[in-house]
Amino acid sequence: MSVAGSFYPNSCKLIEEYIKEFNRVKVDKIKLQFDPKAIIVPHAGYIYSGFTANLVYKLIDKKKFKRVVILEPSHHFYFKGASVGLYNNYNTPCGAIPIDLEYSEELVKRYKLLIHIDNMHHEHSTEVQAPFIKHYMPKTKIVEIVYGDIDYKDLIPILKNIFDNKDTLLVISSDLSHFHTLEEANRVDSLCIGGIKNLDIRLLNHCEACGLIGLKAIVSIAQKSQVIDYRTSYDRSRDSKSVVGYLSAIIG
Repeated sequence: MSVAGSFYPNSCKLIEEYIKEFNRVKVDKIKLQFDPKAIIVPHAGYIYSGFTANLVYKLIDKKKFKRVVILEPSHHFYFKGASVGLYNNYNTPCGAIPIDLEYSEELVKRYKLLIHIDNMHHEHSTEVQAPFIKHYMPKTKIVEIVYGDIDYKDLIPILKNIFDNKDTLLVISSDLSHFHTLEEANRVDSLCIGGIKNLDIRLLNHCEACGLIGLKAIVSIAQKSQVIDYRTSYDRSRDSKSVVGYLSAIIG
């Protein structure tokens, strides 16, 4: 748990208080337009992006899924391909989540692109999702896929296989633009939002996102999408000079 105590609390009680507080905030009633097979969620500190992530986890049908596959970019190490976490458990302050090791090993066997590199699996982009998964889907297992230098088209067959499995929720972990002014962030992020909403790769070619490869891959295979929430770090910090964007969406 490399970012517990910084990106989110290292106490289960405090995590539960965060989630309770997120759920106290009144929003216009959101109706899901279809049954999601995947979600897009941000992965920054909870004070900035936790509300946006929590909202989509709260809305989905939690009982439907046996496993959650998290696809995320590597932030700290350069490598080619994508690495699957081949471990027994994923630890959180609220207890361990079992990793679906059998499913993970099947993916590695089936796709030459997928390997296992131990150092790749200390990513905050999975770690901040794990408490939400533990809270809302306590009986599910998880699978972690971290990608490095890779063409989004190479991920499409893998995601298609995961996407078509009715027992599996695919989580695409990504923040949007980083460190622009608020005005510029809103402009740049509008291209990401449009690309996701309209399933338009051409717009995503002008999008700035740390998980852009994952966004392009999921948009390439999706048939439906619904943007659930968008906001920026300005909503919390009131600093309009250096802003990060966050979005959550469902994909079908």
